[in-house]
Amino acid sequence: MHSIDRGVIFMLGSALISAMNGAIAKILGEELSAMEIVFFRNMIGVLLILIALRHTPPSLPGGKLHLLLLRGFFGFSAMILFFYTITTIPLGEAITLNKTSPLFVAILAFLLMNERLNIYAIMAIFIGFGGVVFITQPAEFSMSYDHFLGLLGGFLAACAYATIKKIRDIYDARIIVLSFVGLGTLLPLLLFLAAPFVNAPDSLAFLFPEFKFPESKTTWALIGFMALISTVSQWLLTKAYSLGRAGVIGVVSYTNIPFAIGFGIMLGDPFPGLFTWIGIGMIILAGLLLKKG
Repeated sequence: MHSIDRGVIFMLGSALISAMNGAIAKILGEELSAMEIVFFRNMIGVLLILIALRHTPPSLPGGKLHLLLLRGFFGFSAMILFFYTITTIPLGEAITLNKTSPLFVAILAFLLMNERLNIYAIMAIFIGFGGVVFITQPAEFSMSYDHFLGLLGGFLAACAYATIKKIRDIYDARIIVLSFVGLGTLLPLLLFLAAPFVNAPDSLAFLFPEFKFPESKTTWALIGFMALISTVSQWLLTKAYSLGRAGVIGVVSYTNIPFAIGFGIMLGDPFPGLFTWIGIGMIILAGLLLKKG
């Protein structure tokens, strides 16, 4: 089997597991708050990264601690918004809105890093955000709050990716991930402690939930399974890009959207309407144009 074929298979596996991860989060959302899902998922992630670092210590020198912490904060913020929207809007829509992050990366690279926007990138930005309009179907130019948070999550994910570009040559990849899962454990813990003393408006109540320790063995099994398959998904993703051409593998990565739609329908989401399908198609096209450029 050719290496590019193996890369496609690995990417399909990663996309399927990524969509399954979202489905598990949606199931867990019936018992846990989005903040609790983020907390437990990242807590297990911290343990896994620390074990890996103990086995093989990092070799890169480090430095620019503020950027490392900023990456962790952006990553945590994107994750909480992603998991929150998974519990409030259809799974396929939540994942598609999160897929707008490459569009925001292109904009941030142009504004902050003086990277040139070619014709493909400009077309992608207009087409991609046109797709957002079709998905959110804003009434009188005002999209729903939950869809806005999904789009904001895509922007914050882009901020995290842009920060990684600044520190990837001075920090071991595991240290960068540790900054993400570490703050993704510490910040929820602080918000849980602050919750009894904060009278948050309804729009921000998801940031200050009452902490409830899961008692169900099924819940703990799902949390552990989520952490496990997240790690497997990342490994498959890494293998896919190492075996196949980035452009081809990047195209295949968008299969996690139909996978997510399928899982969402099985969990009770409505079948997407015509406008939603058009919007999803436009965002996928925008992603392909960015990779072409």
